[in-house]
Amino acid sequence: MDNADYTDVALRLANAALTDVPALRAALHDEPWWSDRASEADVAALAPVAAGLRRALDRAVAGDAEGVLAEVNVLLAAHPPRPRLSAGHGSTPTGQSPNWHVHVASVNDPPATEVAAAAAWGMAHGIVRHGLTRWGRCAADGCGNYYLDTSTNRAKRFCSPRCANRVHVAAFRSRRR
Repeated sequence: MDNADYTDVALRLANAALTDVPALRAALHDEPWWSDRASEADVAALAPVAAGLRRALDRAVAGDAEGVLAEVNVLLAAHPPRPRLSAGHGSTPTGQSPNWHVHVASVNDPPATEVAAAAAWGMAHGIVRHGLTRWGRCAADGCGNYYLDTSTNRAKRFCSPRCANRVHVAAFRSRRR
């Protein structure tokens, strides 16, 4: 993973309804190393992390630099990254280079330990890289998910194409009446 992926983990965790293991697995769908091993204990451990991410994101959306600083530093203090170099999971055929990457916690730790550290690190990295002006909340009624606008024109208003399409189709139908 790279730092942009960790920022995505932070957003997915903040936007997740961590009600059970399937919900956590859905939020971590891009990281089977975590999602396949997720348990009820991970759900319980990550619920307060998700709440902290939402507080940090609320402050980012509001442009509250001091609030972001405080919230992200609380997350980093509670879930510090402890980088470990890994050569991949599973065997590598003879003659092939291993799948080098960095874990932010020991691979022997429960998924929640690494997910929390990755999300805290990703949030910090996202703030450093993008500042406060590119964070937002979805404009679709009833959604409220957070997003990071990396578009060149800074015009993103929705968390996903699904929400954007839903709003645009509703507006089109309203005009046609």
